[in-house]
Amino acid sequence: MSVEKLSLDRRLGLNKYEIDSESHIEVDKELCEKCETKVCLFVCPAEVYKLEEDKLVYSYEDCLECGTCIIACRSEGRGAINWKNPRGGFGIVYRYG
Repeated sequence: MSVEKLSLDRRLGLNKYEIDSESHIEVDKELCEKCETKVCLFVCPAEVYKLEEDKLVYSYEDCLECGTCIIACRSEGRGAINWKNPRGGFGIVYRYG
């Protein structure tokens, strides 16, 4: 019997989220606009951050809570991202790691 490996996209699609009405991500728009690297666009595995009409938009609802964005933003960007764990009972519920 062979077992098919799930692709990353398929595994991410199996994750379950308990969505909070309150965002656990905040972005300082002034600092973000001055950022040349926009490193958050490239490091987030869930693609939470996107550029729309040259403005950064983000969907906290899709966040995997890995913290990569805040580390990258502080070290390679302008430190515009403030991230905290979602309130208890909210956020991602991993099914496949």
